[in-house]
Amino acid sequence: MKYTNFNKMLDKKIGKVYTYAEARVKIESYCVYQERSQQEVRDKLYKFNLSTQDVENLIAYLIEENFINELRFARAYVSGKFRIKKWGRRKIMQGLKLKGVPEPLIKKAFSEIIEEEYLDVLKELIDKKRTELGLKRDLKSKNKLYNYALSKGYESNLIFLALSNNELE
Repeated sequence: MKYTNFNKMLDKKIGKVYTYAEARVKIESYCVYQERSQQEVRDKLYKFNLSTQDVENLIAYLIEENFINELRFARAYVSGKFRIKKWGRRKIMQGLKLKGVPEPLIKKAFSEIIEEEYLDVLKELIDKKRTELGLKRDLKSKNKLYNYALSKGYESNLIFLALSNNELE
């Protein structure tokens, strides 16, 4: 009995071993579902217990067939995190670096964020949080709002600007 439990545990740790063809079909559908970075796909392929050579061949195939496109991924990531989650540049950049996206592509993706829209989102975020918490316009409240905006990835100079403009309104 203990032996079979050990085998089950071992199977869970090791995972199913896929052939190249099986892995290709699975990874294609994985890439079609949503934009993925090369690193995400590479990590997923290694979970399929493929050899390094097979993983690199599949990555090359996916790039060639346009299943993976780092710039397209970076643009989608920036757009989604900014417009939906209201993240700031610093937090988005950190996320892209963790996903293994090269710096030049990150800069290209960020060029699509309009500065005026970025500041408007920051102001909306601060106003919403102030209303949500029922904060006054005192120093303690300002500090809470500053820390909140900082945790969302916005730059401190822009937060100060937004908070000072907000005080005047």
